[in-house]
Amino acid sequence: MLTAFGEGADVTRALRAGASGFLLKDTGPAELIRAVQLAARGEPVLAPAITRQLLERHVRSGRDTEAALRRTEELTPAERDVLRLLGTGLSNAEIADQLYLSAGTVKAHISRILTRTGCANQVQAAVLAHDAGLLTDR
Repeated sequence: MLTAFGEGADVTRALRAGASGFLLKDTGPAELIRAVQLAARGEPVLAPAITRQLLERHVRSGRDTEAALRRTEELTPAERDVLRLLGTGLSNAEIADQLYLSAGTVKAHISRILTRTGCANQVQAAVLAHDAGLLTDR
């Protein structure tokens, strides 16, 4: 989604509706092209200001670790590793490099992660990884 307004409610609605990213209209041409390419590969794209806003709002609202952990119970160890790295903000290619997997394998893991956790997109999955405490496992 490309918009002039980055209000929290707009961002949340767009992400819940399945948007792969959210950029503001001041995004430069080269950045916009890269964002479209990333989104086409299924990778999340958020303007830095939007990322800060979402994290601040999320931290202020608190987290329900137990509920998040329940949502990740069905994940395999490999899927948990992918989810953890996704939560750190790595791209699919970077996750593949870190775990010595092919990009296709990472994409398949992410697809299963989204299905098993009920997340609509990779951004929601990254927040879930944070809520479940997966980012502090290593």
